[in-house]
Amino acid sequence: MRCAPSSPPSENVHLLGRGGAFAVMQLAKGVMANFRIALIQLHVSAAKTENLNRACGLVRSAAEQGAKLVVLPECFNSPYGTKYFPDYAEKIPGETTEKLSEIAKECGVYLIGGSIPEEDAGKLYNTCTGFGPDGAMITKYRKIHLFDINVPGKIRFQESETLSPGATLSVIDTPYCKIGLGICYDLRFAELAQIYTQKGCQLLVYPGAFNLTTGPAHWELLQRGRAVDNQVYVATASPARDEKASYVAWGHSTVVNPWGEVIAKAGTEETVIYADIDLKRLAEVRQQIPILSQKRSDLYAVESKFA
Repeated sequence: MRCAPSSPPSENVHLLGRGGAFAVMQLAKGVMANFRIALIQLHVSAAKTENLNRACGLVRSAAEQGAKLVVLPECFNSPYGTKYFPDYAEKIPGETTEKLSEIAKECGVYLIGGSIPEEDAGKLYNTCTGFGPDGAMITKYRKIHLFDINVPGKIRFQESETLSPGATLSVIDTPYCKIGLGICYDLRFAELAQIYTQKGCQLLVYPGAFNLTTGPAHWELLQRGRAVDNQVYVATASPARDEKASYVAWGHSTVVNPWGEVIAKAGTEETVIYADIDLKRLAEVRQQIPILSQKRSDLYAVESKFA
């Protein structure tokens, strides 16, 4: 059974391009000017099957509300913690990615599958997979910046105790826009967002799980910074907050437009939030403040070592 989308959304929230001219070219090529994104802020339990079933149910709900792109949170099938990663890790393809493929095809949506602990060749990774509306896996991105921090008296976390970093970037081409992927801590690295923008991305998506120390201080700040610096849309999908968990996520899944405005934001509970993305608006921002064409590449540059 295929999910039935609702009538087109009435809200007019905004997105797009590499420069104003690039955005106009994209629209002329048939890239859709408006589409709806849904961010699923999932309550994650210790029961993997329950997490998967709840996630699939919320993907269906999002599709019924007209979402064309649906995003799940970081570590959505497992509690977040180094002691959990080895027990919950899967091969890809595996149980979780097969379910994601099925629900993407059933609902006819592009699905960014948050992230899961992945096992490959004796190593563990924090991995995001993406699926097209035909159910095909179209990307696999492994978190490249591991979350190793120590804020005395507040939080110490070392992903590197169990996880290995990825070594590639991920750009997804869709009929709606071009998307660059990061996971959580990757949001802190401005260079990654700049490289994705150079590659023509108009939307940056970060499944993430900031905490009660870094969340209130930096979560929204970093998103707005990445959006304004690169004149792109930024979307972050967090797990819902669970005060009983060993690692308490901040929540507040968010969408920011290229002007740096927060256009959708969740609270702390399980929910789905939506934003209607307007590619013409992104082109307008880039034409009004043309920083991408004004960069002094003769004096400085950010270069990717990944083709």
